[in-house]
Amino acid sequence: MNQPSKTTQNWLLIGGVIILAIAPLIFVKEGKFGGADDRAKDAITEIQPSYQPWFSAVMEPASGEIASLLFASQAALGAGFVGYAIGLYKGRSERK
Repeated sequence: MNQPSKTTQNWLLIGGVIILAIAPLIFVKEGKFGGADDRAKDAITEIQPSYQPWFSAVMEPASGEIASLLFASQAALGAGFVGYAIGLYKGRSERK
C-alpha cells in the first residue's frame, strides 16, 4: 500500500484543522464560548458572594476585539518561540 505524498498529507492536516475549528461553530447552536476568566469569576461569586479582588488589572483593553488581538498576538509569539526552539534543537542534533 502506497503512502500519500507529503503534500497530500499536509493538505489533509490543514483540512482537518479547519474542520476542527469550524465544527463547533456549526453544530453547537446558541453555545456560550466564554473565557475561563468569566467562569472563574462566576464560580467565586457563587461560593463567596462578598469576595473582593485583591488587585485590579494594570491595563484594561478598550474593547473585546483588542483583547482578542492581544491574546492572539501572545499565542503567535509563543508559538514562534516554540517553533524556533524545536528547529534549533533539531538542527543541532542533525549536525552531530
